[in-house]
Amino acid sequence: QVQLVESGGGLVQAGGSLRLSCAASGRTFSSYAMGWFRQAPGKEREFVAAISSRGGVTNYADSVKGRFTISRDNAKNTVFLQMSNLTPEDTAVYYCAARPAISGTCYTTQTAYNYWGQGTQVTVSS
Repeated sequence: QVQLVESGGGLVQAGGSLRLSCAASGRTFSSYAMGWFRQAPGKEREFVAAISSRGGVTNYADSVKGRFTISRDNAKNTVFLQMSNLTPEDTAVYYCAARPAISGTCYTTQTAYNYWGQGTQVTVSS
């Protein structure tokens, strides 16, 4: 069982930056692939970014490529999402997700993940 707790959300002006963190419980964090998803009001939850268990492979949604960076610190059981050049279209609740995985694999679909955090709100004002 893995518990995930997101933090770092808030209100930011367009063009600004935020760094989200997701802290995971358990001693096997380094064997989990991690992902970030988001859900805007009135929309379905969508993929944002993913990272393999050791951090060597990453994947991004086209809408965030070049602006967002996913990373992880396995010693601290934490995955990060650095978001830059934010726009109002990035406003959403951001969720992190985890699943056991072999090294070098990351996942972009929601159904691939076993564990989810409660989400953190990101609001970008124009």
